[in-house]
Amino acid sequence: MRVRVLHHHHCFDGAAAAAFFTRFVEEKFYPGAEFAYTGMVHEPNQKFADSLFDGDVNAIVDFKYAANPKLTWWFDHHESAFLSQEDMDYFTQAAAPWHFLDPKFRSCTKYIDYIARERFGFTAPDLAELVQWADIIDGAQYANAQEAVEIHEPPTQLVLVIESAKAQGIVEKIIRMMQSQSLAAIAADPDVRGLFEPLYQQHLSTIDTIRRLSHSERGVVFFDLVDSRLEGYNKFIPYYLHPESIYTVSILENGTRTKISVGSNPWVDGEIQHNLARICERYGGGGHPRVGAISLPKGATDEARRVATEIVRELQS
Repeated sequence: MRVRVLHHHHCFDGAAAAAFFTRFVEEKFYPGAEFAYTGMVHEPNQKFADSLFDGDVNAIVDFKYAANPKLTWWFDHHESAFLSQEDMDYFTQAAAPWHFLDPKFRSCTKYIDYIARERFGFTAPDLAELVQWADIIDGAQYANAQEAVEIHEPPTQLVLVIESAKAQGIVEKIIRMMQSQSLAAIAADPDVRGLFEPLYQQHLSTIDTIRRLSHSERGVVFFDLVDSRLEGYNKFIPYYLHPESIYTVSILENGTRTKISVGSNPWVDGEIQHNLARICERYGGGGHPRVGAISLPKGATDEARRVATEIVRELQS
């Protein structure tokens, strides 16, 4: 039997969710199955090709819903979980017993752990560390910005590798290691460590770049990374540099898209005044109430700057 697992790519929670899901269904439903992994990234006008669902069993974790009869399992915790109203209607009408959504959970890994335990009686005590750190990382539950940005702990070092490494197959390797090894052991793996060291130096350089390009005004930090050619950054850097800020809006471009990121400072007291998922949905994006993103076609820099300016003004209001 072949189980295909689609997961949020270049995301610690996406990798951890894939790892925990594998342990759960292999032990409870599919002993001895072959597991194959596909990383998914958010794209403009996203569609799920039927060819993605090539397993005897097909699953999506920590990513949007696919209205496809071949989808066996689905776990997600995003407020913006559907590509369209039609997909939401399909989900509601199908009422598939193994399709699960709950935006109240900070991480998909924690949600799978909860459903596996409460609905199916499955526990994996040896994966408690993985579940705990997925919740800290995806839920922005770090003690402070220094812990998130200075990345001294093995889990935060793995975040850097998972989010930034371009080496073929490294995320899949980490997913497979997460199923049975401690996060410290994975971070010390020679392949992982070899990728971490240069990425860490790049991370330090990125902090300097964002320090130079970012501007904080009326509680909102804004910076445009398109001309810098950076394709990503640690999302807590703006609050590390501008601890007084409430929100961040940024623009960057990678090989497939122009991306607008919108976030909020986890260390600001009290409730934030704007639902960032709802704001991003107006422009075809989505996310969570406190963090979201919008994907535009590669090269749509002028449109991205226009949208980002509108969002900055709205957040400043």
